[in-house]
Amino acid sequence: MILLWISVGSLSIWSLRREIGLWLEHFTWVAVYYGLYFHRWPTLGLGLCLGMTLAVITWQTRNALRGLPLQEKQGLEKQVRRIRQQGPSHPLWKWVCKNSQ
Repeated sequence: MILLWISVGSLSIWSLRREIGLWLEHFTWVAVYYGLYFHRWPTLGLGLCLGMTLAVITWQTRNALRGLPLQEKQGLEKQVRRIRQQGPSHPLWKWVCKNSQ
């Protein structure tokens, strides 16, 4: 998410800098509409960033409130088994197996 906001989000905001300046001086919803309507690529970039952020927040909230679904939990257990089988040559081995030894 951070990389998405740093790359796509910052480029989108930079492309809208003049419109954002106008919005700060004279804010109206019409100005926002036309600013976003006539700058479609930056609008799509900001929409992508906001959509992904909301999706991750929703996913993490679900995991915090209800726990991981069984299918995801089994997938993670399968990945841990593969990391342990590969041993220290796996890049994630020291993080996964550090406390289990």
